[in-house]
Amino acid sequence: MLRVLSIRDYVIVDRLEIELGPGFTTLTGETGAGKSILIDALALALGGRAEAGVVRTGAERAEVSAEFDLAAAPPAREWLAANDLDEGEGTCLLRRTVDLSGRSRAFVNGRPATVAQLRELGEYLLDIHGQHEHQLLLKRDQQRALVDAFGGSEALAKDVARRYGDWKRLADQRIARERAQETSAREREMLAHEIGELEGLSFDPVAFAEEEASHRRLAHGQELIDTVAACVEAVDESEGAATTTLSHAVTQLEEAARLDPQLEDALRDLQAASVHATEAAHQLRRYLQKLEVDPARLAQLDRRLRDVHDMARKYRVEPARIPDALADRRTRLAELGGSESLEKLREQEAAAEATYREAATSLSKARKEAARKLGGDVTKSMQRLSMDGGRLAVAIETLEEPSAGGLESIELQVSGHAGQPLAPLSKAASGGELSRLSLAIQVLLSGRASVPTLVFDEVDSGIGGGVAQIVGELLQALSSHHQVLCVTHLAQVASHARSQLRVSKRPGPRGTVAAVEALDAESRVDEIARMLGGLTLTEATRRHAAEMLQNARATGTPAAKGKGKALSRPS
Repeated sequence: MLRVLSIRDYVIVDRLEIELGPGFTTLTGETGAGKSILIDALALALGGRAEAGVVRTGAERAEVSAEFDLAAAPPAREWLAANDLDEGEGTCLLRRTVDLSGRSRAFVNGRPATVAQLRELGEYLLDIHGQHEHQLLLKRDQQRALVDAFGGSEALAKDVARRYGDWKRLADQRIARERAQETSAREREMLAHEIGELEGLSFDPVAFAEEEASHRRLAHGQELIDTVAACVEAVDESEGAATTTLSHAVTQLEEAARLDPQLEDALRDLQAASVHATEAAHQLRRYLQKLEVDPARLAQLDRRLRDVHDMARKYRVEPARIPDALADRRTRLAELGGSESLEKLREQEAAAEATYREAATSLSKARKEAARKLGGDVTKSMQRLSMDGGRLAVAIETLEEPSAGGLESIELQVSGHAGQPLAPLSKAASGGELSRLSLAIQVLLSGRASVPTLVFDEVDSGIGGGVAQIVGELLQALSSHHQVLCVTHLAQVASHARSQLRVSKRPGPRGTVAAVEALDAESRVDEIARMLGGLTLTEATRRHAAEMLQNARATGTPAAKGKGKALSRPS
């Protein structure tokens, strides 16, 4: 559950820390006091959209952190362990900062994280139900998602959508292949010919470099023989050969070095030169022995180089890029189908369609059961929410063509009163009825939720009186299995809470700031009385407020004593 929400420099919040306990907690206060701002800040900490406008005037950045107790959230602990973000203390701290440019940073347990990771982890910790969700309820896609969520089939629905995508991808490939066969036969023939021609060249860049070197050597063979022979003669065979001259100089210098040791370095260098000259002569003789003019080999290399350069010119590439030209044509031929059997692709498409229909059929069965149960449960709730005789039904109609959403369309139909025929929700429900239906559905879905904390942001707008009393009882009952946090303007709802926080505005050095106060028993009476009768409190409204709280305690969870703290400090 959510234990602590800390907010700093967010919109009209200066410094604020709210400690929360289990059960049902309400946030109340005058309109515009900043109650929903606190919920928006919480959403930001769980990966919501970040904007520069949330930074409080005069501050450099906004910061929100939310600390959770993970005792009732095993999936969250597993996620943390899988992502190497588990501190092993049974708690989790999510933190988000936003600067003046709108750039945000995210942290999980003090370690940098992505916003996507915050959102993913947040799905295991908390659900936020907004006051405008009843408008989303009018959309058919949302109605289908609602049925899947109620039936616990969300994962199966995602799998169906994935399988549909796989099937359609193969179908598109098959269609493209069929069209290619009709319109690109000539291109495939040309590509096949070019590939055969390039493959027949058997071109290897390394081997080609060696062939070029051999060609240069054979083409200039006689010139190389004459040059090397002349060098051999000059170094070791002529009358004044270098080796003879160096040998004589070494002998003379050896005698001189005995007389003056300072000549020893020069002697060593001269001895080395003599050795190198002798070795060079040997290498040149070995080269002459191996070097020969081979007209047949030269002609063969002439043809090879000519073939390679002709092929390079034909395909307008450098010789070294011939392998790239071959790879490009192989790729293009594969795109057009190549030699792969169209029948094989059709088999793959049929197999993908079969797996899609198998999963979609299972989803259809789950949806029918969920639709029946959802209709019955919402109908029961409608009787409690002053819609006597009304009922909700989920109409399921098989589609002519399968879709990513499955084999059927889903539509919520409602009858607001006894004797009124069922009609689509968008046509039959008034604004007030739609609000009540939305709340009933949200409570039902939340009761099945695996997340430990549920937040309701003014979802009770548009209702009042006895209906508000029932809403308070529904949320109070829901809090026996979840931590429930609700922003409300209705005394009938707030009186059923285990604890109550009052949000208000007050002046500060840098402008108006929001403050949150945890109410004790006496303060709750005054706040409930204010919600009933406005700013002027009378003994009558106080008695009425005290009676409402007493009745709520008698029928539900007792109000908390000393549970929940709120600290706010102006800058």
